[in-house]
Amino acid sequence: MAAGRAVRDVVRVAAVGDIHLGPDCGGLLRPAFETLPESADVLLLAGDLTRHGTVAEAEVVAEEVRDLDVPVVAVLGNHDYDAGQEEGVTRTLEAAGVDVLEGRAARVTVGEHMVGIAGVKGFCGGFAGRSAGEFGEPEMKAFVRTTRRAADALRHALAGLAADGCRVRIALTHFSPVPDTLAGEPLEIYPFLGSYLLAEAIDAAGADLAVHGHAHLGAEHGTTAGGVRVRNVAQPVIDRAFALYDLPLGRLSVPLPASDRA
Repeated sequence: MAAGRAVRDVVRVAAVGDIHLGPDCGGLLRPAFETLPESADVLLLAGDLTRHGTVAEAEVVAEEVRDLDVPVVAVLGNHDYDAGQEEGVTRTLEAAGVDVLEGRAARVTVGEHMVGIAGVKGFCGGFAGRSAGEFGEPEMKAFVRTTRRAADALRHALAGLAADGCRVRIALTHFSPVPDTLAGEPLEIYPFLGSYLLAEAIDAAGADLAVHGHAHLGAEHGTTAGGVRVRNVAQPVIDRAFALYDLPLGRLSVPLPASDRA
């Protein structure tokens, strides 16, 4: 996958989640997305792309991003699973050129460098000191293991990108890895908005940016304990078609400081 941009010292990342498109939304985001080649090297979609996870809704999303002159990489969100048609949703998006990740990574060439995006939906569980434990009833154990498996897959995908020599590595999830970006949401629902296990995976493998959605009332900016920038790009939070972030290119490192551009 190639972004086809001139050599420069940053990769320009556009990201948005929770667009929740349905049959009445055709063409809603397309005009903004068509401007992406002027400002971005890749578009990341952080899940909840549909309202109820139907193939019909996914077809609307597909038309919004089809034939854009930038690579499009996505994860699904909980809404995209609701109808039990997630495989059809994935196939529909992939037919439009979207790389839909779940426990694996995509690689994008920017100038002379390779940029890697590792993606999982993630899951619930809560955060350090206030999290669910893998103990007791089978249902509770299964709940926590779902998040642990997602975190392990994210860690493995990020580590693979490092082994490949990716100059920038991005973690793309739907659920949040940190509580910082949930500020504004009711405290009672924090355990259902993300898990510290995702942040542990990101810090263990290293990344330059973590992007998620899901928390509509949250805040845009956060940081993992290891210093990785986290950005909540749920559309109700960023209040625009997509957010833009610049990440430095040119040397392999973990994690690099970078400044937001929007």
